Amino acid sequence: MNESNQELLQYIYKTAEMGKYSTTELVKELHGKDNKIKEVLDDILNEYEKYFERSLKLFSKFKIEEKEVGFMAKMSANISMKKEVLEDNSDASMADMLIKGLTMGSLEISKKIDQYEKKVDNKILDLAKELHKFQEKQIDNLKKYL
Repeated sequence: MNESNQELLQYIYKTAEMGKYSTTELVKELHGKDNKIKEVLDDILNEYEKYFERSLKLFSKFKIEEKEVGFMAKMSANISMKKEVLEDNSDASMADMLIKGLTMGSLEISKKIDQYEKKVDNKILDLAKELHKFQEKQIDNLKKYL
């Protein structure tokens, strides 16, 4: 088994899982509130779900076992997000929070792509590059709410 395939695919999977989880939680937090950004959140959630499913298929194809994001990481993100929403749930504040998260993710996946580019299967590398492009596009989409 190619360890690089496993490492990069695991990173993609955890990024998608965490993106799905935190976006779902943010949608719940904004339920009943008059935020225009909710439409963008639905798009982000749908995309993270697609990356999650695609990574699961690649785990199967390469016979790699996925490892889920830990409970503490999810709770930490959830508490931090709830605090942000309580302090200021304006579209500008929500966009700022999302942009910061997406930017961190984009920087990390970019480093991973550079690190593994010549070591991993093209299907995994392509998925990583698509995830990176998705994050960059969402950052640009969210700027209009600032």
